[in-house]
This record gives sequence, structure tokens and C-alpha cells, in this order.
Amino acid sequence: MTTVNDTILLEDCEVHRGALLHFLDDPGNDPDPRQGSMAFIEDGLLITHQGKILATGPASEWLPRLPSGTAVTRWQDGLIVPGFIDTHVHMPQLGVMASYGTQLLDWLETYTFPHEARFSDVDWARTEASRFTDLLLRHGTTSALVFCTSHPQSVDSLFEAAEERSMGLTAGKVMMDRYAPDDLMDTARGSYNDSLALLEKWHRRGRQRYAITPRFAATSTPEQLALAGRLAQEHPDVMVQTHWAENTGEIDWIRELFPERSSYLDVYDHYGLLGDHTVLAHGIHINHGDRKRLAETGSRIAFCPTSNTFLGSGLFDFRNAREAGVTVGLASDVGGGTSLSMLTTMAEAYKVCRLRGQTMTPWQAFYLATLGNARVLHQDDQIGNFKPGKHADFVVLDQNASPLLEMKSAYTTTLMEALFNLMILGDDRAVAATIVAGNIRYQRSASSAPDTSSQPLTHKQGA
Repeated sequence: MTTVNDTILLEDCEVHRGALLHFLDDPGNDPDPRQGSMAFIEDGLLITHQGKILATGPASEWLPRLPSGTAVTRWQDGLIVPGFIDTHVHMPQLGVMASYGTQLLDWLETYTFPHEARFSDVDWARTEASRFTDLLLRHGTTSALVFCTSHPQSVDSLFEAAEERSMGLTAGKVMMDRYAPDDLMDTARGSYNDSLALLEKWHRRGRQRYAITPRFAATSTPEQLALAGRLAQEHPDVMVQTHWAENTGEIDWIRELFPERSSYLDVYDHYGLLGDHTVLAHGIHINHGDRKRLAETGSRIAFCPTSNTFLGSGLFDFRNAREAGVTVGLASDVGGGTSLSMLTTMAEAYKVCRLRGQTMTPWQAFYLATLGNARVLHQDDQIGNFKPGKHADFVVLDQNASPLLEMKSAYTTTLMEALFNLMILGDDRAVAATIVAGNIRYQRSASSAPDTSSQPLTHKQGA
């Protein structure tokens, strides 16, 4: 082994070479990122050991210091970024993506509920969980906050698939005891018992985390919401996920079902479901009072731009949420969302902001999809950037992956332009490889294979 600047480089460490970009803090949403918020190395080394980040630095400094015979995987023209994180996605809804012509409530009844009912079949659940995790990796997503169905086996199947791939997922069984088909409904007490059993089985088992998951206030009785809140109070380190203020018809329905509550948000507040471990998907039709209460409780919003536009739900007010001190994550929301790609999600977020007279810089977009979303999930001590000791989850992006990206690259002179090209024109084709816990779990094709060779101690940059 070799010790360099208090970092021990072991003979069996793994080394990846390419341009490195990661965020150390929120860069803000101005064209110039806040000082010290990001690190970019045009020709860098990412050094890992046993699935964790060991060190990063310029290739010119680190190559001569590697133990003799160390293999270096060189991603020619690749941009290496932390693995993408999705803060709201539905595993059982892959099959209802791109379903035509309805808004939220009709969409649930027409497409979603019939498809989710199939997850009573364990074999189907396992097949779809494998398909889902493989597709996440194909799109560069290494961690996510996931809705399963009301069937406990859907949760088991997803966590089993994640474990096989060394991924770290946070997921939960949907709690839903009214206004749903009989084959999807549980009971208030049954949902509590099932959720508790799954939590005790999976929460903090390796990289897996559990999430208490009432679908939304309309499909849970007051008793079920109260028990969900009780479970959250009993396990304060467990995430809570649900939907909120997505559609005006939904909001009117909640008002009818809970006339004693002052607002939709007050329903969740009353039942003990707000807090800094709570992620509320959507939050479109809200006011200053709602944002103030979110900031007070630390509750987070998952911004889901592709589903919000596809279902015609509305345009999220990103700027006002940030100015109110609300923590915001970025999410695909498949299957209402139309892509698992966080690059595509960034593009739609930019467009939503523009339609509101706002903007989202590529700095902010890439921060949200990595360290920002890790912070939403309270996992920024383990994932989100390349600090030593974190899981070696990262994505290699190909800036020439499509004809349009290749054409644009000829006119690109700055890192900001390169990132903007990727977020507006990129999709799963731009993912050359996805690495989880130091292992390549997806590689686009043989043509994207990296150059791997052993490097002597005297190897120099560009040799």
C-alpha cells in the first residue's frame, strides 16, 4: 500500500479516469455557482476501495502515486458525476407510462389501479422489480424514493432486487383503505401491521431504507392516517412519502372529505405526518402559508415536472418554494412522469420554470439530481458526491451520445454549456455506464467500453 496525504492507496483499489464533477453544497440558481459549492477536475482520478470512495484528484498528481500495477479505467471524453437520485417514483407504474388523455383522478382509476392489482402475483412483482431496477441503472439512477403497491410482496421484491444490484433504495407499501378497488385496499390496522413488519425487516438492512407510504389523504381513512402518523412518531428516522396538492380536483375532494381541517396540508399536519423526514410529491397549488408551514416543519417537496405537464396538473413554483426556505427535490414520478431519465427531468424542470418566468441553471439541476436529492432523503452522509467514505455510486455521461449532442459539442466552450446540453438534449443514451458500490452495473454497449490498463508508478498524464 501507499500513503499519500493521509490517504492509504491499497493494491486492490479501483481507479476511474475522466472529467469529474460533483457538488459540495447548494450552488444557488445564478449563472455563477456559489464559491466552494462545486468541484470540477478536467482530467481526474476517482479512486475507490471495497465499494467506497477513497480519494479524488487530478490525474497528473495521482497517477504517479498509485501502487504499481494498479488498473486504471479510462472513460475517454466521459464526464463522471455522482449517481442520480430520484425523490419520487412508482415501481409498479412502468406499464402505465404514456397512457393517453386523462387528468390525475381519472388516470388513477383508468390506468393505475388495474395495473397495480397485478402485483398480488409474487412472480409478477419480482419480474417488474427486476425490470424497474435495471431501467433505473440504464438511466443513471442509483438511488430513489419509491412507491410500491399495497401488497407487501411488492416491497419485498423491490428490496430484493436492489440488494442484488447493491443499490440503496428507500421504499414502502402503499397504505390505502378507501376509494380504491377491493383488490388494492387494505385496512387501517392491517396497513399499520404490514408496514411495521416490512420496516422491521428492511429498514437499514444494508443500504435499504423504509418509507411510510399513505397514497394520499383521499384514499386513507382518518384512522389509517392516524396510525401512519403514529408509526412515523415511533420511528423518527424513517421517511414518510405521500402526494399533495397536485390537481385542483384532488384538492376539492380533500376539502369535502376533511371539512374540519383548514387546508390540505393541515390534514397531514393534524395526523402527525409532517416533519423533516417527510417528502410530499408535487405541491403545485399551494400558498405562502403552506410554504411557511413546510419550512417550519422541515417537510420537503418532490418537484415532478414531467408528470405535472403530462397530466395537465399545473406548474410548480420553484422560486417561491426556495425563497420560503422549503427543501425541494427533483423527481421523475414515473408512471405519470414520462421518463426515468433525470436528465430529461431536468429539462422539463427548466421548461416549467421558464413558463413561470423563472429559471433553473444547470448547476442547480445537477445539484438537485445528486447532492440535493441526497439531502432530501437524509442520505448525504453516504451518497450525493465524491467525498471519501461515501458509496462509490457514479455515472459516466457521454457528451456526444446522440447526433444533436455531438453537433452541439462543437460549439461548446464552457462547462455550464456542456451541462446545459446534457440536461436539455440528453436522455438514457447519454449514460455510458452506471457504477454502483464500485461495480459497473450498466454499460451502454461494447462501443462505450472504457480503456482499462495497468499503470506503472511513473505513468504521466496523457501518456
